[in-house]
Amino acid sequence: MLDRLNEALERVERDLDTPVDVAAMARTTLTSEYHFRRMFSVLSGMSISEYVRRRRLTLAGAEVIEGRDTLLDIAVRYGYGSAEAFGRAFRAMHGISPGEARGSGAALNSQSRLAFRLTVEGNTTMRYRIVEKDAFHLIGPKARVPLVHEGVNEPMVEFVKGIPDSAYERIEELSDQEPRGGVSVTVTHDPDRREGSDVDYYVAAATSETEAPEGMEALEVPAGTWVVFPFQKYAFPEAIQRIWVYAGAEWFPSNPAYQHKHGPELLSVEYDEQDQNLASGELWLPAEKAV
Repeated sequence: MLDRLNEALERVERDLDTPVDVAAMARTTLTSEYHFRRMFSVLSGMSISEYVRRRRLTLAGAEVIEGRDTLLDIAVRYGYGSAEAFGRAFRAMHGISPGEARGSGAALNSQSRLAFRLTVEGNTTMRYRIVEKDAFHLIGPKARVPLVHEGVNEPMVEFVKGIPDSAYERIEELSDQEPRGGVSVTVTHDPDRREGSDVDYYVAAATSETEAPEGMEALEVPAGTWVVFPFQKYAFPEAIQRIWVYAGAEWFPSNPAYQHKHGPELLSVEYDEQDQNLASGELWLPAEKAV
């Protein structure tokens, strides 16, 4: 799979002067465009569009310093319709204008070419199960927080700390199906899943109830297929966050009968009594059968 992903990235270098064809890149990796965007973002920490922009401006910067072509010629070559638009993008990445960059001693930023490599640590085999669920609701407190791919999400932590015990008790009462108890729910809005983009985050019950109590919100979830990844005594949050990476880069490409689809992603967690830094539970990802 990583070979196909690196092959797709070669299109970025070949087509730096034309709009990026993400759909074609996805076809190279034998995935949907949605899954490709998500997988790239999780693996690299940036969206595919951001990577393409930074690569183009890296090469444009070298040509600006070289000084052989006009700034307008360079702008057009790298997909900008005007010198003004090129100047704004150039300054956003390099911190100076193209004209200033042509002065002696200008220092520019550089985006290296990405290449993905697999590092195998240990011989752990990830378990999974496929679950078909009828329509249900997720009901619980909700907040909008930034997306954080690795490490602690401080706004999310603060939101969870502010939830009263009475709300957790009500969530337990509402829970009447898998995954049981209080479930962490994330709903992304940015198809590229860029770091810092908005995420709707719930602490909720999976329930057959439809009405949300005061102070809570209800999210309707249609009937569908879920891929469930159980885990035991994983370091929180880093090791659990790596399950998303495994699912995107390994499981879905290795199981082409299923495709990841947009929807709420559910995380059920129980902390270890002896070590609160360890957690066990399940990650539920919405999926659909490939056509």
